[in-house]
Amino acid sequence: MPNDYFDFKQFRIEQSACAMKVSTDACLLGATTDLTGATRLLDIGTGTGLLALMAAQRHPSVEIEAVEIDSAAAAQAAANVAASSWAARIQVRAASLAQYAAAQPAPFSHMVCNPPFFLESLPSLATKRRTARHVSTDSLSFEELAQFAFQFLLPSGSLTVLLPPPEMAWFEQAAQAVGLSVAARLSIRHRPGARVTRHITRFEREAAVCAEKELVIHTGAAPGYSSEFRALLAEFYLAL
Repeated sequence: MPNDYFDFKQFRIEQSACAMKVSTDACLLGATTDLTGATRLLDIGTGTGLLALMAAQRHPSVEIEAVEIDSAAAAQAAANVAASSWAARIQVRAASLAQYAAAQPAPFSHMVCNPPFFLESLPSLATKRRTARHVSTDSLSFEELAQFAFQFLLPSGSLTVLLPPPEMAWFEQAAQAVGLSVAARLSIRHRPGARVTRHITRFEREAAVCAEKELVIHTGAAPGYSSEFRALLAEFYLAL
């Protein structure tokens, strides 16, 4: 069972009211999101508030809004923010993305999202094959996320998303359909030679070339995080 809290070097995440707990995936997303030129950032589906807090720690002046559809999680994220050193720069909104869009927020220079995803498992083999081509999302469709980003990003803005490779391929299609292109992709492996389990991909309006990089979390020897992972999370993890 995950702990009800997770201590980082500069803040604590209380997470008892949140379905999505602190994870290595989320921490990597928070540490690798390109915040160059960030002025206003939106954390979509903030959950515990982790990504918003990591962005606030990494960037000394960016103003951050965090939207969360689950009211209990939003309340806990707000409490985590209030207990941090960056409470004045982070606003947590309890709303769906559609409700938030209806309020017509000011454009953002950056957006970050670890969207919900799962593949439905049904008894019929034929149905499984058919369903495996479609991601069923609990509260946020890929099309909705892509359309929102295109509408509310500044012309030079970027959206960074974390997903497994198959789901990322489908999200890329949704993004391209509204006019967003892949600007950079980070492929994540747990160990050298292992399969890629996650992509962290940055989308922009007019990306000419996709910059491809790879990150291995563990060296393959015990114990050990890779030097690249340690460098990314050194300012956050107590154990590094």
